[in-house]
Amino acid sequence: MKRIALLDILRGFAIIGTLGTNIWIFAYLGDLNLVFGNALEPWWSSGDRLLQTIMLILVNGKFLGMLTLLFGAGMELKRQKAVREGYTWPGVYIWSCALLLLDGLLHYILVMEYDVLMSYAITGMIVSLIIHRSRRFILVMIWLAGSIHVIGVTGITALLAFESGAALNGMDTITQLYAAGTWWEQVMFRLNHFGFFRAESIAIIPLNVFLFLLGAMFMRTGVFSNDESGRLKRRKLMIAGLGIGIPLNLLLLIPGGIMDLWVRYISAPVLTLGYLGIIAYGMEKGIFDRLFQRFGEIGKMALSCYILQNIIASILFYGWGLGFGGRPSSLYILLIWAGICLLLMIFSHLWLRFYPLGPVEWLWRKLSISPVSKVTSRDTSI
Repeated sequence: MKRIALLDILRGFAIIGTLGTNIWIFAYLGDLNLVFGNALEPWWSSGDRLLQTIMLILVNGKFLGMLTLLFGAGMELKRQKAVREGYTWPGVYIWSCALLLLDGLLHYILVMEYDVLMSYAITGMIVSLIIHRSRRFILVMIWLAGSIHVIGVTGITALLAFESGAALNGMDTITQLYAAGTWWEQVMFRLNHFGFFRAESIAIIPLNVFLFLLGAMFMRTGVFSNDESGRLKRRKLMIAGLGIGIPLNLLLLIPGGIMDLWVRYISAPVLTLGYLGIIAYGMEKGIFDRLFQRFGEIGKMALSCYILQNIIASILFYGWGLGFGGRPSSLYILLIWAGICLLLMIFSHLWLRFYPLGPVEWLWRKLSISPVSKVTSRDTSI
């Protein structure tokens, strides 16, 4: 099955974009009070806060939404291949999700507490049982998952509004651990607080289901195709996503962080559609063609680069590494983010000159060749 270049490029942007959010968590040693609006001075109070706010308006939740959308598109490609080749669906895909769950668990324990792979694995198992149903059934499930998510996030946002300016508790303990604790102490801390740190992964499953199914429908209806129909559909997504998404994401400017949660989990996915259209338009027009090729290479090694960027950030910011974390300036954080992005581009470009798969992707394929998958499918990628 020939790779779709646009999907790789979008996936590369998504990987880099998720780091654009996570880099603040690493830099502030896990203190979410310094990443989001609660307990922070207003965005207009200093150039440093303004720069941070602008960056979070641009990236916070948008590229995670894109990555989630693309995961659903990839699942639809696997389903179509299973139909063409006569395999039982979901069949081996459940095994692939189980491997992703294990990968996410190891990533959570050893690297970062805000891993998203475990949530994707559980969502993948759920959606794999829906995606082969009728178009009508899928649309009903999209509406249902989206409604549950919007009602839940809006309700939580309303409750938090009554405690405007309140800080999250326990952040001092986390920052002290990441500033001075050993790597092993951090590992044990994540294990001991597994339920606390994994709560978000469970809470976002309705959003994940919504975006997985939306991405699958996009793939099914030709949104990612290279013909005129696909380009027209992407233009419409770009106009709608930007026209609605930009005003909604400016709610992040409301002081006190009242709307931060709502923007990250509701406004951001809307703007994701606009980003998808802009990136696709840039690829079609050949704008920054070489740069887009580098993003495409990161996209081909998305899992490897996602894990690697978090390992690099841990080494740079945590006390057991170089110890750059604490309260560095926003410009300093952005420069480190840009440096890690450059490293990922160089790494993926050089690696793919010699090997067809990234290191984690290669291991994934080897592990996917289970007794079950040998019988049910030769397709081992997720």
